Amino acid sequence: MTRKSVDPQRVREEIAIAAARLIAEEGLDYSSAKRKAARQVVGQARVAGEWLPDNDQIEEEIREYQSLFQSDSQPAVLRRLRAIALDWMKRLAPFNPYVTGAVLNGTAGEHSDIHLQVFCDNAKEVAIYLLNANVQYDVSETRHFGGRGAVETLSFLWRASRAEEPVGMHIALYDTDDLRGAVRADARGRAARANAETLEALLAEDGGASLTS
Repeated sequence: MTRKSVDPQRVREEIAIAAARLIAEEGLDYSSAKRKAARQVVGQARVAGEWLPDNDQIEEEIREYQSLFQSDSQPAVLRRLRAIALDWMKRLAPFNPYVTGAVLNGTAGEHSDIHLQVFCDNAKEVAIYLLNANVQYDVSETRHFGGRGAVETLSFLWRASRAEEPVGMHIALYDTDDLRGAVRADARGRAARANAETLEALLAEDGGASLTS
């Protein structure tokens, strides 16, 4: 891929399309999908950064893929995940919860998990709440969205009834001070996280408000 005749922009597009399919069909995260897609397109284990698409480009390709191949199923899946996220945000209201990731931006599919972030003074209270609710969770770490190390994350599978498919839940525990500036929109006017009120409005827009009742 070092020949001058090869157009880096076209290669990025091909990698983005391949990565989007891997995310939509196999549930890979962006980083893993990008690496696997690069190997498929370029045929090399390691690819220079100039050949790789950014996450925004991949996200746009996910939307395109879903509109073409999953339009009959993805909207309902998204509504269900948003309804579950909203339910949990209401439960976690004392801990200032925010939703982020594919459930917020609208690209969540059947392989997607729900990612919440809470901002509170005592993260142990969140763990205690889950224990009192008989929720068994695993503890891991997630990279801090501000690039400041890692934060503890509580993960578990959740379903409201045995008839439902379980959904992966991840609750990242942040300090209250971390919320400063965290809800500002980016250059494209998009927010990386949203509170329960915003998520409820999104559900109402897509006709899923009744799923939360």
